[in-house]
Amino acid sequence: MYWYLQVIRYNYANFSGRARRKEYWMFVLIQLIIVILVIMYQSFVDDLFDTPIVGTLLGIYILATLIPWLALNVRRMHDIGKSGGYVFINLIPVIGRIWYIILVATEGEFGANNYGPDPKLDYSDDIDDIGRIDE
Repeated sequence: MYWYLQVIRYNYANFSGRARRKEYWMFVLIQLIIVILVIMYQSFVDDLFDTPIVGTLLGIYILATLIPWLALNVRRMHDIGKSGGYVFINLIPVIGRIWYIILVATEGEFGANNYGPDPKLDYSDDIDDIGRIDE
Protein backbone atom coordinates (compact mmCIF):
# COMPACT_ATOMS: atom_id res chain seq x y z
CA MET A 1 0.00 0.00 0.00
CA TYR A 2 3.00 2.27 0.61
CA TRP A 3 3.92 2.40 -3.09
CA TYR A 4 0.33 3.06 -4.12
CA LEU A 5 0.07 6.00 -1.74
CA GLN A 6 3.47 7.31 -2.89
CA VAL A 7 2.14 7.55 -6.44
CA ILE A 8 -1.23 9.02 -5.47
CA ARG A 9 -0.05 11.51 -2.81
CA TYR A 10 3.42 12.67 -3.75
CA ASN A 11 3.74 11.95 -7.46
CA TYR A 12 0.16 12.60 -8.59
CA ALA A 13 1.09 14.51 -11.75
CA ASN A 14 4.87 14.17 -11.63
CA PHE A 15 5.99 13.24 -15.14
CA SER A 16 9.67 13.89 -14.46
CA GLY A 17 12.15 11.63 -12.73
CA ARG A 18 12.26 7.87 -12.56
CA ALA A 19 10.12 5.09 -11.10
CA ARG A 20 11.56 1.73 -10.20
CA ARG A 21 9.95 -1.57 -11.09
CA LYS A 22 8.74 -2.19 -7.56
CA GLU A 23 6.86 1.13 -7.49
CA TYR A 24 5.26 0.37 -10.86
CA TRP A 25 4.20 -3.23 -10.18
CA MET A 26 2.97 -2.54 -6.63
CA PHE A 27 0.81 0.31 -7.95
CA VAL A 28 -0.56 -1.96 -10.71
CA LEU A 29 -1.31 -4.73 -8.17
CA ILE A 30 -3.15 -2.43 -5.74
CA GLN A 31 -4.97 -0.76 -8.66
CA LEU A 32 -6.12 -4.18 -9.90
CA ILE A 33 -7.31 -5.23 -6.43
CA ILE A 34 -9.27 -1.98 -6.00
CA VAL A 35 -10.88 -2.32 -9.45
CA ILE A 36 -11.92 -5.92 -8.70
CA LEU A 37 -13.38 -4.88 -5.33
CA VAL A 38 -15.31 -2.00 -6.92
CA ILE A 39 -16.68 -4.33 -9.61
CA MET A 40 -17.74 -6.86 -6.96
CA TYR A 41 -19.39 -4.12 -4.89
CA GLN A 42 -21.06 -2.72 -8.00
CA SER A 43 -22.40 -6.15 -8.93
CA PHE A 44 -23.72 -6.74 -5.42
CA VAL A 45 -25.45 -3.35 -5.20
CA ASP A 46 -26.83 -3.61 -8.75
CA ASP A 47 -28.41 -6.97 -7.90
CA LEU A 48 -29.68 -5.77 -4.55
CA PHE A 49 -31.25 -2.49 -5.63
CA ASP A 50 -31.64 -3.10 -9.37
CA THR A 51 -29.98 0.22 -10.22
CA PRO A 52 -27.03 0.86 -12.53
CA ILE A 53 -26.06 4.13 -10.84
CA VAL A 54 -23.27 2.50 -8.84
CA GLY A 55 -21.54 1.64 -12.14
CA THR A 56 -20.31 5.19 -12.15
CA LEU A 57 -18.08 4.40 -9.15
CA LEU A 58 -15.65 2.51 -11.34
CA GLY A 59 -15.61 5.28 -13.92
CA ILE A 60 -14.96 7.92 -11.27
CA TYR A 61 -12.15 5.85 -9.75
CA ILE A 62 -10.51 5.24 -13.14
CA LEU A 63 -10.71 8.94 -14.02
CA ALA A 64 -9.31 9.94 -10.61
CA THR A 65 -6.29 7.65 -11.02
CA LEU A 66 -5.70 8.23 -14.74
CA ILE A 67 -3.18 11.07 -14.34
CA PRO A 68 -1.06 9.34 -11.66
CA TRP A 69 -1.13 6.14 -13.72
CA LEU A 70 0.10 7.98 -16.82
CA ALA A 71 2.76 9.82 -14.79
CA LEU A 72 3.95 6.54 -13.30
CA ASN A 73 4.21 4.96 -16.76
CA VAL A 74 6.24 7.91 -18.07
CA ARG A 75 8.57 7.76 -15.05
CA ARG A 76 8.95 3.99 -15.55
CA MET A 77 10.02 4.58 -19.16
CA HIS A 78 12.50 7.19 -17.90
CA ASP A 79 14.00 4.59 -15.55
CA ILE A 80 14.97 2.38 -18.48
CA GLY A 81 16.30 5.36 -20.42
CA LYS A 82 13.36 5.72 -22.81
CA SER A 83 11.25 8.75 -23.61
CA GLY A 84 7.80 9.01 -22.05
CA GLY A 85 6.37 8.74 -25.56
CA TYR A 86 6.98 5.00 -25.41
CA VAL A 87 3.71 4.80 -23.46
CA PHE A 88 1.95 5.11 -26.83
CA ILE A 89 3.30 1.68 -27.83
CA ASN A 90 0.18 0.39 -26.05
CA LEU A 91 -1.92 1.71 -28.94
CA ILE A 92 -0.47 -0.91 -31.30
CA PRO A 93 -2.80 -3.93 -31.09
CA VAL A 94 -1.45 -7.07 -29.36
CA ILE A 95 2.26 -6.73 -30.20
CA GLY A 96 2.44 -3.23 -28.72
CA ARG A 97 1.04 -4.37 -25.40
CA ILE A 98 3.44 -7.33 -25.25
CA TRP A 99 6.38 -5.04 -26.06
CA TYR A 100 5.27 -2.58 -23.39
CA ILE A 101 5.04 -5.29 -20.72
CA ILE A 102 8.58 -6.32 -21.60
CA LEU A 103 9.71 -2.69 -21.31
CA VAL A 104 8.15 -2.12 -17.87
CA ALA A 105 9.57 -5.44 -16.66
CA THR A 106 13.09 -4.45 -17.75
CA GLU A 107 15.49 -3.45 -14.99
CA GLY A 108 16.22 0.27 -14.88
CA GLU A 109 19.56 1.77 -15.84
CA PHE A 110 22.12 1.69 -13.05
CA GLY A 111 23.17 5.11 -11.83
CA ALA A 112 21.96 8.46 -13.03
CA ASN A 113 20.66 8.88 -16.58
CA ASN A 114 19.21 11.80 -18.57
CA TYR A 115 16.01 11.67 -16.49
CA GLY A 116 17.46 11.77 -12.99
CA PRO A 117 19.28 9.76 -10.32
CA ASP A 118 18.80 6.04 -9.86
CA PRO A 119 15.79 5.57 -7.54
CA LYS A 120 17.25 2.30 -6.21
CA LEU A 121 20.35 3.98 -4.84
CA ASP A 122 20.25 5.68 -1.49
CA TYR A 123 23.05 8.18 -1.87
CA SER A 124 22.96 9.21 1.80
CA ASP A 125 24.70 5.94 2.75
CA ASP A 126 27.54 6.61 0.31
CA ILE A 127 28.41 10.17 1.30
CA ASP A 128 30.93 10.67 4.08
CA ASP A 129 31.09 13.59 6.52
CA ILE A 130 32.86 16.02 4.19
CA GLY A 131 30.65 15.34 1.17
CA ARG A 132 32.77 12.89 -0.81
CA ILE A 133 31.14 9.82 -2.27
CA ASP A 134 32.66 6.61 -0.94
CA GLU A 135 33.42 3.93 -3.47
